[in-house]
This record gives sequence, C-alpha cells and structure tokens, in this order.
Amino acid sequence: MPKSPTKRRPATVAALTDSAQALFLERGFHATSISDIVQRSGLTRGAFYSNWPDKEHLFLTLYDRHTERLLAELDEAAATLGDTADPLEGLLEHVAGSSRRERAWFVLSMEFTLHAARHPEIAKSLAACEERLVAGLAALLADLLARGGRQPALPAADLARVVMALSEGLNAHALTHPDAVTATGDLAKRTLPPVLRALSEPTPRVGSAG
Repeated sequence: MPKSPTKRRPATVAALTDSAQALFLERGFHATSISDIVQRSGLTRGAFYSNWPDKEHLFLTLYDRHTERLLAELDEAAATLGDTADPLEGLLEHVAGSSRRERAWFVLSMEFTLHAARHPEIAKSLAACEERLVAGLAALLADLLARGGRQPALPAADLARVVMALSEGLNAHALTHPDAVTATGDLAKRTLPPVLRALSEPTPRVGSAG
C-alpha cells in the first residue's frame, strides 16, 4: 500500500534538507538555487514548496537541526566527564577542537547571517533560532559551573553569548590564517576557561551569611 503524504513527509523533508546542506556547503547559500536543491534530492519543486516558501526558511530548518545535533553532542560530552576532571575545561576542550564540519558550517552560517542582516524579517527569524542555541548552551554552562561549585556572575544566556562570540571570532580568524588552525584551537583552550571563571563566582552556601 502506498504511503500517505503525511507518512512520506519526514523522508521528503530529510531528502531536501540533506541536499540543501550539501549544496550550500559546496557552493554557498547564494549560489544554490531551489532548482539545484530539488534536482539533487530527486524530488520536485512542488515537494519543496509544500514545506517551505523559500530557501531562507529551509536554511532556518537546517539551523535548528544543527542546534539540536550540537547540543546533543555537547550534552553527551559533558555526561562522560569524570567527577575528578574539571567539567568546564573538559567541555571547552570539545568546543575548541572544532571539526572541519563545524568550520564549514560556520562559513555557511556567517554567509546567511550577512544575508539576513539586510532583510529584517529574515533576521528576526534567524534571531529566534539563535536564541534556542543560546538557551541550550546557557543551561549546559550553568550545570557545568555548578558541578565546580560556581555560578554565572551574569545572566547565563549572556555567558553563552560570550562563549559563542569568542568561538566564532577564533573560527573567523582561522579562515584567513589556515596555517594557524591548530594554534587557534590551542588559543581557545587557553583562553576560554579563564574567561568563564572570570565571569562566574562561587555558589553561595546554603545558610551562609549574606
């Protein structure tokens, strides 16, 4: 019995998003057309437009998918850190050691960010996606600090934004200094832990004098 449109939809979405991400990474967001995406996926333009009004909204789906995967990887990395290790430093070791895949995603996301900056409605939608990443990273950082008896000295979301800004800045530097990728990773490992400690404080003990 043929599958209903509802049952086929997840497979259709997966095929289109996988094709789009591969093309965006190969050619760039602007150089990739909807025709390219549907041709790579083996589907039709009708299948595309039944899920998104344009390729900008498809990219936002990719952004959310990337956020879910990244946070799942970081949660898994945090869960494997032993009690004797510094959990914060251990996680940052994972963050600083960005894979080639993450650096490629960074280039794509920066291209889309510049595009969104010129289109207020797209920028608003992208900001909503970014806030979901900030919220997930903030919760993770707060938990790791708590393991070490510390808490953020500023809103956890702002702390997450600092980590993201530093990581993105170092990734941007590596784009124009490819011979310094390893050194850039080492710089992140050396600088992020003290920055986070400087932006955190000991957790007050219950019953301690205020």
